[in-house]
Amino acid sequence: MPNTYTWLVDSLDCIPSSDGKSNVVSNVHWRVNAISDQNYVKTLLDGTTQTLPYSSTIHGTQSLTYNSENSFIDYSNLTKDTVIGWIQSAMGSDQVSAIQSILDNQIANLINPKIVMQPLPWK
Repeated sequence: MPNTYTWLVDSLDCIPSSDGKSNVVSNVHWRVNAISDQNYVKTLLDGTTQTLPYSSTIHGTQSLTYNSENSFIDYSNLTKDTVIGWIQSAMGSDQVSAIQSILDNQIANLINPKIVMQPLPWK
């Protein structure tokens, strides 16, 4: 089944002044969370259990280049959706798809691990 992806912005690096503009975003520190529609049961220290979805996260930094020919959005008016649009545009659709594919593979490996730790066969 398909995973659900959530793009998040953790922080922004800014150039204090460029071409008469203030706080021009130059780097975006981002994170993408993927959540599966498949669940697992986790046993807590007190013996109770929780049912949780499989999930994975990847993070990175995307550089942005200010172009004075484009419209400028004042730092105080930035929205998460605008900045995520900048990230994905700068990356290109192939890189966005590659990130989601990495997350899909990580979740698939959690669901069907290729290597598992076993208890020692002796006491």
